[in-house]
Amino acid sequence: MRKYETIFILQPELSEDEIKSVTAKAEDVISSYKGDCLRMDDWGIRKLAYPIKKCARGRYYYLRFDGESALIAELERRLRLDEKVLRYQSINITDLPERTAPEKKVELTDAATEENIEETSAAEEAAE
Repeated sequence: MRKYETIFILQPELSEDEIKSVTAKAEDVISSYKGDCLRMDDWGIRKLAYPIKKCARGRYYYLRFDGESALIAELERRLRLDEKVLRYQSINITDLPERTAPEKKVELTDAATEENIEETSAAEEAAE
């Protein structure tokens, strides 16, 4: 199975029932094609970079799932046909490197802090 991420934007003025129907349809497509829905996040209403269908804002949803290529084709077809969906984009993240935590932060010692203070004061004196 391949790993996918889909972000879709809904019209901002939709009621909770209409939003639940769109998200339920997406989850139904994934389950009917034997995929695994791992995550569905509501990112909330945000300002769009440019108006889409005369909407300046949109409700963003993030969907993370595993499945086959037939699943992604059907999901995008259903999102395209739904008038409540302004935009969507799906990407295959199977071959992308795993996101890791940042490396250990370097802590400044007292000597390093004193050097920075001396360099800063020397630079200020030179500027005067």
